[in-house]
Amino acid sequence: MADKVDLDVPPTKTERMITAKERLLDKFRRMAPRRGARGDRLPPGQYRVTRFPVLDLGIHPAFDAATWRLRVDGAVANPLEFTWDEFRALPKAEQVTDFHCVTTWSTYDLRWGGVAWRTIVDMARPAPEATHLMQHCADDYTTNLPLAELGGPQILLAYELNGAPLPLEHGGPMRLVVPHLYAWKSAKFLNRLEFMVGDRKGFWEERGYHDVGDPWSEQRLR
Repeated sequence: MADKVDLDVPPTKTERMITAKERLLDKFRRMAPRRGARGDRLPPGQYRVTRFPVLDLGIHPAFDAATWRLRVDGAVANPLEFTWDEFRALPKAEQVTDFHCVTTWSTYDLRWGGVAWRTIVDMARPAPEATHLMQHCADDYTTNLPLAELGGPQILLAYELNGAPLPLEHGGPMRLVVPHLYAWKSAKFLNRLEFMVGDRKGFWEERGYHDVGDPWSEQRLR
């Protein structure tokens, strides 16, 4: 009889990331949720770091300004598609906000520059029955959000960080920034915004993460 061939293949970086996140899910399930005051700068269960860690699926899609596109579609009256030059020509907004990762670190005072979320909403004109947004990304990541969570003036489609072009490892050329929610809701490498009638789960939400992700209520899990 021939020797057995070992067909085991080392896990990819994405698979290792999913495994690590699943271990975190088990940890979170054993934790009792705590509710922090909205006035507190550091949400419960978080610790402050002075750097800006990189945490993603390990895929950093190359950026080509000539071929980059952002689509805005779904339940909207006016579907949109922007080239990089067209997107950068939109009115610029800036915000300084904190950033809270579900893996329990927070960093303060990141200075973002980009396009205000409200600008895109006003151009696309979502249908009255639209209730949720799905963010689609160049690394095939997705995450869902209730539109009710996207009303604040601090929400940006950011292409700058601390006065410089947004680095690839932090989601460049452009990412959504939703600073009042856990950072997995601020999708990197954004290339499509899909307005939805009803909800549909994204990448981590399918694996047990919360559909909103409020750090002050520790909404890590469904």
